[in-house]
Amino acid sequence: MLRNLWMVVFLMPLTILFSQEDEKSNFSASADFYSSYIWRGTKYGTGPHVQPLVKFNSGFFTAGGWGSFDFSGYQEADLFVSFALPAGFSIGATDYYYPGLDYFDYSKPTGSHAYEINGGYSKGGLALAGNIILNEAGGAGSAGGDLYFQAGYTFKSFNVLVGAGDGWHTSNGNFNVCNVGIGITRTIKVTESFSIPVVGQIIVNPERQKMYIVIGFTL
Repeated sequence: MLRNLWMVVFLMPLTILFSQEDEKSNFSASADFYSSYIWRGTKYGTGPHVQPLVKFNSGFFTAGGWGSFDFSGYQEADLFVSFALPAGFSIGATDYYYPGLDYFDYSKPTGSHAYEINGGYSKGGLALAGNIILNEAGGAGSAGGDLYFQAGYTFKSFNVLVGAGDGWHTSNGNFNVCNVGIGITRTIKVTESFSIPVVGQIIVNPERQKMYIVIGFTL
């Protein structure tokens, strides 16, 4: 039942997405390049990562695919949908998948997909987010019911965030603060018509007692 529901959630919007004429749609594609891949306070893979993004946006609706790949074999390929709601609220869903695992394995012991529902709120510089993983998937590493909450604020020259979670977000599965960060974004002007956004971050994971410094840029 869960498998069929998620196939509808993800495939129906993507069918609509690809059936439209390119010149009439709002497709976009980009790629981020990061010195390390740190997600919710945990490091994944080894060394630099390439993170491609392909998406379609039409008004309140966005759908697409995002991935992260290093040069040592780490692979991640996620599908997502999101809906912008009135008053700064949003709701969406993400299918986390790791290439190398059987794409059609939906079992609990070795399943390759973790399905997440996410909600958010933003106003001015404030951004709040809450996320819950719906299923247990041994291959993807989710326990089912995994929670993650994050609050962030963007000031004029920098941004800060703090996040806490349980399940696959912490080393013992218990709820704890796992992601504290400060970052800056700058734009490097290459030509009159071409600029490169550059991001720098310092990230601390109190639960795992780790600290990371990350830099990245977008093309």
